[in-house]
Amino acid sequence: MRKWCVLGIFFLALMGSCSKAKLDEINTDPTKLTESNYDPNSLLAQAQLKYANLGYYQLLYQSTMMQLLASTYYYYNNGDKYINVGSFTDYQGRIFDEGYKDASSIREMQRLARLKDPVAYKNLIAIGDIMFVLVLQRITDTYGDVPYTEAVKAMQGVKYPVYDRQEDIYNQMLNDLDAATAQLDIEKPRPTADLFYKGDVAKWKKFGYSLMLRVAMRLTKVDPDKARHWTEKVADKTFTDINDNAILLTDASSFNSQNGTSLALRTFSDYLEVRWSKTLIDQLRNTNDPRLSVIGEVPKDGLTKNSDQNLNGNTDAAVQLGMPNGFDLQGGATDISHSPNYPGGTGSGSDFAPLGKYSRPRTAVYLKLGGPIFILSYAETEFLLAEAKVRGWNINGTAKLHYTNGLTGAIQSLAQLDPSATVDANKITAFVSQNPLDESSMQNALASINTQYWVATGTNFNFIEAWLNWKRSDYPKLIPINYKGNVTNGTIPRRMIYLSTEVLNNPQNYKDAVARIAGGDVLTARVWWDK
Repeated sequence: MRKWCVLGIFFLALMGSCSKAKLDEINTDPTKLTESNYDPNSLLAQAQLKYANLGYYQLLYQSTMMQLLASTYYYYNNGDKYINVGSFTDYQGRIFDEGYKDASSIREMQRLARLKDPVAYKNLIAIGDIMFVLVLQRITDTYGDVPYTEAVKAMQGVKYPVYDRQEDIYNQMLNDLDAATAQLDIEKPRPTADLFYKGDVAKWKKFGYSLMLRVAMRLTKVDPDKARHWTEKVADKTFTDINDNAILLTDASSFNSQNGTSLALRTFSDYLEVRWSKTLIDQLRNTNDPRLSVIGEVPKDGLTKNSDQNLNGNTDAAVQLGMPNGFDLQGGATDISHSPNYPGGTGSGSDFAPLGKYSRPRTAVYLKLGGPIFILSYAETEFLLAEAKVRGWNINGTAKLHYTNGLTGAIQSLAQLDPSATVDANKITAFVSQNPLDESSMQNALASINTQYWVATGTNFNFIEAWLNWKRSDYPKLIPINYKGNVTNGTIPRRMIYLSTEVLNNPQNYKDAVARIAGGDVLTARVWWDK
């Protein structure tokens, strides 16, 4: 069953289309299409779906590395315990591989648009540049130096693209975003196959500036002056409420367009052995966070009922219990039964469920095959603006106000995952008032802001962004796992290794890039901005 699920997720990544309404168009026989009659809009939808729909590409590492999820299943040992498990290490290079496929689709979309009518397709072309930065930021933040200026230019004769230094990539991304966002024109035709905003150009402007804010804030460690300049430039142009959230809706009726993360977690072993991490659940419990009663459920007793995806679990906040990372079900010293305060399982005999008392992601909220995928949220932008204000930058509003907006928006956005995750407005107001920003020192404020950023991205299943911002901010202060056989000397990975085929397909440029990495192409090395 595992084999077929993995093949399915891989096929999903390779062949992902857009929404049900666009499937027929995208899956049309390409031999019957020409440059003149192919609609470049379809390539936007394809790139958006593939960028968003990561499945195992974010589950096996970032979800558990960040102690948002925990798992006893060996398939997750890569992130949960920092062990390179067999061929699963190939997933470390998938963001690189799949990301450049997405980037190629975007550049081809722009080429066709310019060929057909550059004026009519002005907005589509500009959105293509914004999408290119969105894709490339995730690639460079994951690996470090990567191709940018020569990326996906095989049609122009570039077979061996140079790996740009990350510092140069960041300079270019900011300039590219600035130019592309300024080009957006609400008077010009809208994209017709936009899975983020349904062609709303005004929302794309906010998205462009909000992405620019995120790019700028990545530089707080290594170039705070540049981070400040760009943040101040866009601070009053970003998202204004959760209706601006960039969200992609998947399609349960089409396998190629189903939510890949939900599909993965519905696999038998994953469904039984992936749980919310103790670190996250403790954070919510210790602050009386109302999200505790909407994100998790404790399964009904016994193995049979644990595995029945049609049975709702207990969502009472009082019974939610996170599972500690770093344990297994192998019967030895690291077996979950030997973990501190192990609560015991449920059921008995052949119906015993050893993880039965731990909270899993609520099936009705997180495991919908047509469930939404968060790309970039209002909460994230408000938390970043709160941090900018704490740093003394020229930002309208107070740090407390932006923090309050971020915290409120993060909780409100759960309803966009599923109506059953709606938190009562009075409970949100009470929680926010009881948990104000701690401004007693800059470090306390940064800890509060970025811990909530981690909670927000984690509960929205945006695990890669949770990891990237953790690297940037160093918050929350996670306690690493030191499991026998780990490959990081008991430290949380700071980057992924390059795609393994690069040493064959682009050997010299790959070697040049690796030579610039302190420590080499390993999980413990750091990208340029992660000092």
